[in-house]
Amino acid sequence: MVLMIIMKNIQITKVEEMKKFLEGSRHMEFDVESREEKYTLIRASLVSVGYQQLSKKDKGTVKMFLEKVTGYEQKQMKRLIKKWKKDGLYFVKRKTFGASVRIYKPEDIALLIKTDVAHKTPNGRSVKQTLVREFVTFGKEAYANIAKISVSHIYNLRKNNRQYLSSEAIKYSKTNPVNANIGERKKPVPYGKPGYIRVDSVHQGDLDGDKGVYHINLVDEVTQWELVGCVPQITDEYMKPLLEMLLSMFPFVIINFHSDNGSEYINQVVERILARLLIKQTKSRSRKSTDNALVEGKNGSVIRKHMGRNFINKSSAGAINEFYADYFNVYLNYHRVCLYATNYTDKRGKIRKKYDQTFVPYENFKSLEKAEQYLKEGVTFAMLDEIAYAKSDNDFAEEMQKAKLKLEKNIKKPIITEK
Repeated sequence: MVLMIIMKNIQITKVEEMKKFLEGSRHMEFDVESREEKYTLIRASLVSVGYQQLSKKDKGTVKMFLEKVTGYEQKQMKRLIKKWKKDGLYFVKRKTFGASVRIYKPEDIALLIKTDVAHKTPNGRSVKQTLVREFVTFGKEAYANIAKISVSHIYNLRKNNRQYLSSEAIKYSKTNPVNANIGERKKPVPYGKPGYIRVDSVHQGDLDGDKGVYHINLVDEVTQWELVGCVPQITDEYMKPLLEMLLSMFPFVIINFHSDNGSEYINQVVERILARLLIKQTKSRSRKSTDNALVEGKNGSVIRKHMGRNFINKSSAGAINEFYADYFNVYLNYHRVCLYATNYTDKRGKIRKKYDQTFVPYENFKSLEKAEQYLKEGVTFAMLDEIAYAKSDNDFAEEMQKAKLKLEKNIKKPIITEK
C-alpha cells in the first residue's frame, strides 16, 4: 500500500517520534508528491531535530525516516544530506527542453554545399575559415549563420544531412597524397622565412604508348604559396622557360630550391637558372621521406584533386598552362584556405605539430613579422591586395571551376577528378 504524503500533514519533529513512525509503518510505503516537496521535507526535518548535534545512532534513525517518507535510496539520501550541510538543500527547478531548434536551415546547408563544390571538399577547418571569410572579409550577410558552424558539425552534415547527401558535393571526397620513392641529401631549414621552395612533378598518365602532360608543382614551405605549371614533356626545352616563369611569379625573394633526386631538376640547366638567380639548390636525403612531403601532399590534395589521374594528351599543355596562370594559381594563393601548424611539446618532451591555424597563403604571408622585407623589388602589398580582395573566395572558386570546364572541352580527354 502506497500513501501520498502532503507536507503540511507531517508533524514529526523529534527523533523518538521518528522511531515510533518507523515501527508503526513497517509494512507501508510512502511517497511525496513532488521533488520540491521532498527537498522541503528533508530540510525541515533535519533542522527540527538538530541533525548536526545528534549521535551517530540517532542520525541513522533520521536517515531511515527520511528514506521511508521520500522514497529515496540510501545513497541518494546521503548525498542530499551532504548537500544540505553545504548550501541548505534548496530546490532548483530543472530547465525544460522543448522541441530541438534547427540552427542551420536549408539555405545555410546550401551555402556549405556551394563552398564544398567550389573548393572540391577540403578539410573541415579550411571550409570553416572560408565561410567566415565570406561573411567577415567579403561582407556577405547570407553567410552570417553558417559561418558560426563548428568544424566537427561540418563533418556531421557531410555524413548525415539529407540535403547534403543528395547534392553535387557528395561526389567529391578526400584523396590520398602521392607517395614517391625519394632519396635525400639535405633538408632546408627556413627559420620562419618565406622563399624556401619545394618542387615536384606530377605525370598525367600514359595511353597506348603516348605520354601525358607533366604538372610542375612549386610550394613555399613557410607560407604554402603554390604555383603550378604544365609541360608536354620533361626536357630542357620545356622545363627551362617554365621554371623561369614560375620562379618569377613568387611575390617574395626565393632563397632555396629543393627537389627529390629526379633528373628533371638535378641537371645543369636547372643549376644554371638557380645560380643566375642566386638561389641555393638542395636535394632530398636518403631514407628521410618527409623532406619533400609538403609538395608531395599538395600533389594529391591539389593537382590530383582538380586535374584527376586519367590521360591528358601532351598537346593540351599550352591550354592547361593558360588556365593555371589566369585562374588556378590565383585561386590557390588568394582564395584557398590552408592549415598551418604550431609546435608544442608533449608529456614526453617530444615536439609535436598541431594544425590549428587557418589562412589563405597570401594572408599567411602578410601575417609574418615585417613581411614587407621579403617582397621582391617592385612588388607591394597594395598591388597584391587588389588581386586578393577583388572577388570573394567562393565567387572566384566558381569562376575557376567554369574555366576548368571550358578547358575540359578543349582538351582531347575529359578531366575525371577524384571521387
